[in-house]
Amino acid sequence: MTQAIPRSRPANGEANRLLPEDTAVHNWYRFVLSFPPHLVREYLERFDVTPDSTVLDPFCGTGTTLVECKKLGVPCVGIEANSMSHFASQVKADWTCSHKGLLRHARRVADAALEQLDSDGVGDVSIFSAGGVSHPLRSLPNETHALLLKGSISAVPLHRTLVLLEKIDQLRHDSYYSHERLALANALVTSIGNLHFGPEVGVAPAKTDAAAISPWLAQVGRMADDLEALAGRDASPAVAHCADSREAVRTLPRHSVSAVITSPPYPNEKDYTRITRLESVLLGFIRTKQDLRTLKSRLVRSNTRGVYKGDDDDLWVEGHPAIGAIAEEIERRRVELGKNSGFERMYARVTKLYFGGMARHLADLRACLRPGAQLAYVVGDQASYLRVMIRTAHLLAGIAESLGYQVETIDLFRTRLATATRQQLREEVLVLRWPGGRPHDD
Repeated sequence: MTQAIPRSRPANGEANRLLPEDTAVHNWYRFVLSFPPHLVREYLERFDVTPDSTVLDPFCGTGTTLVECKKLGVPCVGIEANSMSHFASQVKADWTCSHKGLLRHARRVADAALEQLDSDGVGDVSIFSAGGVSHPLRSLPNETHALLLKGSISAVPLHRTLVLLEKIDQLRHDSYYSHERLALANALVTSIGNLHFGPEVGVAPAKTDAAAISPWLAQVGRMADDLEALAGRDASPAVAHCADSREAVRTLPRHSVSAVITSPPYPNEKDYTRITRLESVLLGFIRTKQDLRTLKSRLVRSNTRGVYKGDDDDLWVEGHPAIGAIAEEIERRRVELGKNSGFERMYARVTKLYFGGMARHLADLRACLRPGAQLAYVVGDQASYLRVMIRTAHLLAGIAESLGYQVETIDLFRTRLATATRQQLREEVLVLRWPGGRPHDD
């Protein structure tokens, strides 16, 4: 195995940023931890991907690989377990609706919502200058509201959002419905709600009087501009499946995938469902605690808040010396430091569950790969568990080799500063090749 730094790499500070020329469609809704389109292009070129190939992103998030492949005329398939992220990928891969029709319909919805808000004595701005609210504000059922991060949206903006959602539903047009809802998801996290990302999701000071209709309509306008610019470039198929990446063979035809470009979760304490929680709840993808539990059960275990009693992915790395050594070091450090909370006691277990889940994914994926398929996994070092260094790419490389993959390179993508330790952590691209042959029992 060799180390390589791919050519034409942007400076470290720019490496993960969305370039101005890449904003079309990608900016319809973008996961804060998304990897950039230019990285996808780099590996498409390196893997000699052609329009006769099929690219897979088994952790497709909000569709970076799907959109970039579609722009370049390459068939692509995505798998994503998070319902909100899957919805975003699905909509971003659909360029079929009329840009003029979308704008016309959205303006009709906006007019209906503004009329209702005026009737409520709220309007879309400055409730205070209007002399107060003449009707009770709308809210969510208690169980649903409890799922939101506390303070993530203020009462008046929530009322406006619920009125807008009602009008989108009442005036539903199947050609535009999903695009209008995704535009609202974008507006919620960028304008309407109180969230901030750094990259952890947090709650900023409350915006008690944030508009909802105008930022939504502005986002629809940006979508329409992109659709107009991309007219005639919709020939390449791109589809996203809402499924568990550890069971890809249930979703994909055998021997159908020529290349994989993806960024799975890293082993850390990020609860990825929190990052999309506001829009997931308001758009109805999560309504109850059981909905949230069901969603988390489909994810690779990467944080202690997503671990359940019956989880057994750790069996996939039982006896793997490097994974066992990391888990033992974490547990030893916990005991030395006297860390005894319930979450801290699970650090060693979640580490094994994470790598076991990734082993399960790589084992299952083999049946879907064509001989000679090349794979790029963007992953990062972590020190979230009591500052024990986890070299994610190198550990995954060892697992992949044990499953019959060839490890070609581990490329440096960028370095990033760890918040807790102030260390520079490496974010790398693990490049694999599947040589073909029948997967043996592991």
